[in-house]
Amino acid sequence: MENYKSISDSHTTLTELMIPSYANFGGKIHGGIIMGLMDKVAYVCAAKHAGAYCVTASVDAIDFLAPVEVGELISLMASVNYVSKTSLVVGIRVISENVKTNEVKHTNTSYFTMVAMDEDHKPLQVPGLILKSDDDIRRFFQAYHKKELKKYLRQEEKRMKTEFEIAESIELLKNERCIIKRS
Repeated sequence: MENYKSISDSHTTLTELMIPSYANFGGKIHGGIIMGLMDKVAYVCAAKHAGAYCVTASVDAIDFLAPVEVGELISLMASVNYVSKTSLVVGIRVISENVKTNEVKHTNTSYFTMVAMDEDHKPLQVPGLILKSDDDIRRFFQAYHKKELKKYLRQEEKRMKTEFEIAESIELLKNERCIIKRS
């Protein structure tokens, strides 16, 4: 029987104080700092589940919902939402906390696809996932659905390259913020 692990086996939380060297000129924390921490917590969560070294294969959109200020704590909570044969999707929720006012903000959520690697740097099969709650099932299904949508979008992009209709496209772009100057 294949190896399975529960989501709680690899759940990981990383908390860090946001210091002045992480900030831009406006006193807000650079998005790249937060993205780097997200990659770090995704790695730890994935490696705990896989029991192996993991690499980042892709990252879904990272939409920043609220700024993070110098002096705030951010907590990045990661859990495995989905597994396939050699890859897994790690969901990350980021919150910030002002330690003076106790205000807590949800700053962003993102999904990292990680691939487990063996000693020869070849993809390695990961354990299956035990789903214990309706939320676990929903998250697993949402990740599966996103995977199918990504596959469809890749096919559509490929189709557009071969079946591109310039006249139809120009007509659709008339209300967009562009000027077409063809030579």
